[in-house]
Parts: sequence; structure tokens; C-alpha cells
Amino acid sequence: MDESLDAWFVREILAHEESLVRYLAHAWRNRDELQDLRQDTYVRVYEAASKSRPLTPKSFLFATARHLIVDRIRRQRVVAIDAVEDLEALNVMVEERSPEQRTSAYEELRRLAQAFDLLPPRCRETVWLRRVDGLSQQEVARRLGITEKTVEKHIMKGMKLLADALSCGLVRPTRAHRRHKPRTLEHGRGNT
Repeated sequence: MDESLDAWFVREILAHEESLVRYLAHAWRNRDELQDLRQDTYVRVYEAASKSRPLTPKSFLFATARHLIVDRIRRQRVVAIDAVEDLEALNVMVEERSPEQRTSAYEELRRLAQAFDLLPPRCRETVWLRRVDGLSQQEVARRLGITEKTVEKHIMKGMKLLADALSCGLVRPTRAHRRHKPRTLEHGRGNT
């Protein structure tokens, strides 16, 4: 006889609530978000267990909590690349930074946006969905109608092209080149 999901959840997951709360308090500095984070962890575990119960429930619980924390950290670090035209209105820089540091940071964001604009369209869309919107590889594949392996290839290619563009100076410090038709990084190497 198959045990009900609720009974399993109480016995295998909620039994570790005290340990989970301690872990979250240690790993997440914003105390106001701890209850939401705990609840999100429980929701994800419950939904996953409704499809297939994990073999090691406690490990699965803590791995899920860790993944949620990593997702939140990533989201906090992401700046919408399409918003770099109006950075001053966003007030994204910390006030204790010097004007030189702010100018340098603005310029770096502009260069990143330029490099991003130069990615091949499908690669750009895949990188955006995965790295900026934070969708899973499976969600990106489903949304774009491609395989997960293709998503992986686009991500690797996009990240390499972005790194190359930024480290090799393939994007200019100004936006003057935007008046011309954008070229892709794949075909535009060495034409700066």
C-alpha cells in the first residue's frame, strides 16, 4: 500500500524543520526573508515528491534550500542589460562609491550590453532566458522548442563570445557603433 504524500512529507521532510531553519538562518543574511525561503523550499520539495519521491529526503530538502538560495543570490546580482541606457534613473550604484568608480561601472555595463547585442539572435535569446530571467535549462528548451543539449551549447557559446568581446575589446567604450547595423560576434572578429 502506497503511503500518502502528506504523511510522507510530515515524516520525512517536516521532521527536519529545526535543522532547516538553522541552515537557512546561517546561509541567508536577510532575516525578513527566512520564512518565505523556508516555505518556498517546502513547496518545491512537495511538488517534486508528488511526481517522484526522493531516495534521500533529507539530502533532497537541503539541496533544494541551497538551490533556492543560489537562485536568489543570482537574481540580486543581475542588472537588466536592456536598462543600461537610463542607469541614473535606476539609481543602481551605491552612494559611497566615487564618481570615477561609478563612471567605470556604467561604462562596464554599457560594454556588456553592447557585447550582448552582438550575440547571434538565438544564442542571445537563450543566454537571456537562462542567465537573466533565471529559467532552468529545461524551461528554456521547452520555451524555445530546442533540446537541452542545444541550450547548453548556446549558453557555452554565448558566454565565451561575451568574455572574448569584453576581454579583447571587441566592443567600443562609446555607443557610436550602434548607428550602424550591428554585427554578430561570430562574424565580426577582428573588424573593430
